[in-house]
Formats: sequence, C-alpha cells, structure tokens
Amino acid sequence: MASVTGTSFSMTSFKASLAPSSKVSNLKSVSLPINGKSFAPLRLQTSRFRVCCLAKGDTLDKVCAIVKKQLALPDDTTVSADSKFSALGADSLDTVEIVMGLEEHFGISVEEETAQSIATVQDAADMIEKLIQKKN
Repeated sequence: MASVTGTSFSMTSFKASLAPSSKVSNLKSVSLPINGKSFAPLRLQTSRFRVCCLAKGDTLDKVCAIVKKQLALPDDTTVSADSKFSALGADSLDTVEIVMGLEEHFGISVEEETAQSIATVQDAADMIEKLIQKKN
C-alpha cells in the first residue's frame, strides 16, 4: 500500500504524463486516470490525504472465487470487493476456512491477528498483495 501525507510529494516511477521525479506542492485536487478512464478530480479538504493502492484485479477475482467456493454460494450470487463476509453468511469458522483457502491458493501464511482484521473481500485481496510483496 502506498501512502502520501502532507502538502507535497515526489513521484519517481509514475507512467503518467508527469516528468520523472516531478514534485507536486500545495495540492488542491487530485485526479488519477485508471485503466485509461478519467474520473472527476478529488477536492482536498485538509492538508493531508492518503493514496491507497488496491489489489490487482486478478487477485481480487481469485479471492471472490475462493470466497464463493468456500461459502458454497449459488452461481448467481454476486461477490465483489465491497462484499462483507458476514453479509455473505459467513460465521467465524467460515472466515477461518476462507483464510485457509487463500493461504493454500496463494502460497502465503496469514497471522491470526491479521486474519481477524479481514472483514471484506477487498481487505483479503489487499492483505494477499501485501504478503506476496513481503515474500518476494
């Protein structure tokens, strides 16, 4: 996860139209295109903001599939990044089984404290990306 705090920051490996090692100061708004799509700029209300890097799409898709399989959800059930395990009908044992399935599939080991903080599919996908990055 990347984060930026304060009113200025430097970018050194950004594929956007900014020159390498560009410095941005006194930010009033931020607009980041994603996969070629532009979104309305975010207006900054305070002098601090945070940029979060979400998990890759393929990781998120695999997590959705594993959650669906572990909970034996019908094919027509939609599981998305915002899906909460509890809303999908998972109890604490189901959540443990989901984490075990993720560990097996991705070849990672999740600490108990980390596993307890996972509430959504996005949380799980972000945690996997972080653990894989640490592993490599």
